[in-house]
Amino acid sequence: MRKLLFFISIVSIIVLSGCVSQQSENNNGIIKSDVDIKQLVSDYSSGNIEDQSASINSMQLIVTNQDNSQLTYALPEDEFFVSIAPYVEQTHPCATHSLTGCRGELVNKEFEVYIEDSEGNVIRDEKLTSNSHGFIDLWLPRDKEYRISITQNEKKVESTFSTFESDDTCITTMQLT
Repeated sequence: MRKLLFFISIVSIIVLSGCVSQQSENNNGIIKSDVDIKQLVSDYSSGNIEDQSASINSMQLIVTNQDNSQLTYALPEDEFFVSIAPYVEQTHPCATHSLTGCRGELVNKEFEVYIEDSEGNVIRDEKLTSNSHGFIDLWLPRDKEYRISITQNEKKVESTFSTFESDDTCITTMQLT
């Protein structure tokens, strides 16, 4: 059994190495590569990658393999990832978003999303659909404060959030009323 697990681990490392071409590690062990990090995050968030778990904080994507080994990818320096799970009745506390574990109440639902920065510049004003885990994933400029309005079926929530290094990537406190 151990030999099989070892073999699977080696094959996974080889396969992942092939996907992450021209990668280099900085002194913090974070992989910087030419991989499309937004696509990788989207693949984990949408459930396209099932044999690993992944979480995302303000600076990095952390992928955990079945053998508990980890790969850490640096996020874009100018963009912040945040995932929002609007809800009506059920939510959960969350700070660091688990792309493969967090579940929101409103799965595959369409929302009107309006976001503006603290200067009043409109950042997003569009219909967005929550993913199969009930979250709306957003990439926004870093180091800013935002006002957000989410509307669905005449229910609405307004809130504020920010995209500084110490901020959460998982927002589960927006109740539609």
